[in-house]
Amino acid sequence: MLDLMPSLGSWRPAVSGQLCAVATIVGTGGSVPRPMGTSMLVSEHGEILGSLSGGCVEGAVVEAALEAMRDGGPRLESFGYSAEDAFAVGLTCGGELEVHIQPLGAGSAELSVFTGLSSFQGRSSTAHNAEAPASMALIRRLGAGGGVVVVNDPVRFRAMESEELAKLVGDHPATLFAAAAQVEPLLQGGRAGLVRLAPPEGCIDGWVTTDRWAAESQEEDTQPEPITLFVESRLPAARMLIFGANDFGAALLPAGQLLGYNVTLCDARPAFAQQGRFAGADQVVTDWPHRYLETEAAARRIDNRTVVCVLTHDPKFDIPLLETALRFNLAYVGAMGSRRSHRQRVDALLEAGTTPEALERLHSPIGLNLGAVTPAEVAVSITAEIIAERVTAVPAGGGDKSSGFPSLKDSTGPIHPAPIHPVPQSLTQEDPWT
Repeated sequence: MLDLMPSLGSWRPAVSGQLCAVATIVGTGGSVPRPMGTSMLVSEHGEILGSLSGGCVEGAVVEAALEAMRDGGPRLESFGYSAEDAFAVGLTCGGELEVHIQPLGAGSAELSVFTGLSSFQGRSSTAHNAEAPASMALIRRLGAGGGVVVVNDPVRFRAMESEELAKLVGDHPATLFAAAAQVEPLLQGGRAGLVRLAPPEGCIDGWVTTDRWAAESQEEDTQPEPITLFVESRLPAARMLIFGANDFGAALLPAGQLLGYNVTLCDARPAFAQQGRFAGADQVVTDWPHRYLETEAAARRIDNRTVVCVLTHDPKFDIPLLETALRFNLAYVGAMGSRRSHRQRVDALLEAGTTPEALERLHSPIGLNLGAVTPAEVAVSITAEIIAERVTAVPAGGGDKSSGFPSLKDSTGPIHPAPIHPVPQSLTQEDPWT
């Protein structure tokens, strides 16, 4: 639902008070076009806002939403590929979707909450500074009762202390404790997920009595339904810190923004950092790299999603910066340089007190082994390695080896490919930046 917030305030059916239904992907399997948490709104007249699959199942979802609005009850629909019937509604990519459809009555509390938040989300989505209030989460109860809790600070939310969550799921300590165990990791990780909680009637302070056990065995059909919550969390954009105001930094800057990072460019040399080609960065900082990183860490403006790319290729900057960066729990730390530079860098870091275990997290030489040469190609190599580290959950320092392009760190031989047209041996050396 969070993905629709920026547009909801101007969507005519919601503004005019029409009956609507929200369809949300709450389960996925295999290859699917959109992730869990993606939502689509359908008005009572069949108008839609958003998309769930890019066209594969939208028609069937609209029909199911109209039926849900007519009978007033929520429903869960499943869509998958049918090999027997090529014309059946489903996903041609072979994946499976579970879509929860919840009617929202005209003037309902949930629709009012969504509409009221849309203007805030619209402002936040256009902000491009590290302090923009872009974090938000929704905890929605799925089912006949419905209800929603808005979480303005997902990282610091505590389920056991939330009066709003207690109203949504009940104030039984066992229920709130179970909610905390499942909801808080989703909120703090900026993820979406389905949470099922046992109803409080199923236990008495954690103990099941003999009488209750006997009663339950005779009255299985009357057991209360589990409480089902759907959690959507959005955190501020993760940060990419680029150290080095050079051609490679200029190429990596827009590539990082394309991946959704809030990009800071830092260089200790004002004449380099203040060039117009770096004006597109979210922040441009003139400071010694290691001092800037320590300041940001002390101010808690970096976290375990932060990416650090060291492109300065100058030991007086690189060594103090890498020594500092490897002390923190960052998502990625990479440094540009040749294999010879890397060996010298490792020796200097070990001498400075960096542990071998910390050095295992250093991606050096930086990037996947794509044969990159130009600044633009190097930017692709670096971002590809960041994606591999972030998405494929390979061990620290490992690239997506199954793709045929391991990290430069884990490969051997020249960093640059052999030239297409042979040149004299004296000219086939690594570029100065390596």
